[in-house]
Amino acid sequence: MTPLFQVKGLSKNYGTHIGCRDVNFDLYPGEVMGIVGESGSGKSTLLNCMAGHLTPDAGQVMFDTRAEGMKDTLEMSEPERRMLSRTDWAFVHQHARDGLRMNVSAGGNVGERLMAVGARHYGEIRDTAIDWLDRVEIKESRIDDRPSAFSGGMQQRLQIARNLVTGPRLVFMDEPTGGLDVSVQARLLDLLRSLVREMGLSAIIVTHDLAVVRLLADRLMVMKDGHVVESGLTDQVLDDPQHGYTQLLVSSVLQV
Repeated sequence: MTPLFQVKGLSKNYGTHIGCRDVNFDLYPGEVMGIVGESGSGKSTLLNCMAGHLTPDAGQVMFDTRAEGMKDTLEMSEPERRMLSRTDWAFVHQHARDGLRMNVSAGGNVGERLMAVGARHYGEIRDTAIDWLDRVEIKESRIDDRPSAFSGGMQQRLQIARNLVTGPRLVFMDEPTGGLDVSVQARLLDLLRSLVREMGLSAIIVTHDLAVVRLLADRLMVMKDGHVVESGLTDQVLDDPQHGYTQLLVSSVLQV
């Protein structure tokens, strides 16, 4: 099987500080990769380099495009990258406000992404928005409300609807449950897991929460000081960690 996404030798420095160094992995269709590590480990730098929000110093970010097969996204033109981020890629921010238009209605937030890929029929756009709001457990009666009237959990679910409405093949998630109450986190995780499986999505999830990757990720990479120190099947890494740093991460959770 051809990988959907490949990272080859990806590196990013901030002066003398290593953001990430020589990261390599393949991601296959329908697979979810978790990236964990404490704050400052380099996981967010890596995610933003992969998603095109940061320019790495070295490496390749390859994606199996529909038209041309495997292509280095770092060498794409700006219009090509923009179209990719509207269609086959999606990015779920930790803070929903960063991924939503706060002055646009809930329905408008979902519909806007559809219009970005060419949808023009108002009735169809609205019907699709209603369907997606329902899928993320937001009532149709809230379609004309602005996100600022929503709770944090609802804003995050709306951001997910906005991102997934165009049927992307790869979703980047940056601490998708961060900052939410535990009960809200659990509900959001259940929703994410069902949508990922139902849509056959590939996803890369950055988090410091091992419970999140345990539930969502097929494979896991552990980062420390910008380097991947351990990787493998999620249950294998968490149940039998080999690297001392991974052992510390797992034991700190068990002690809580």
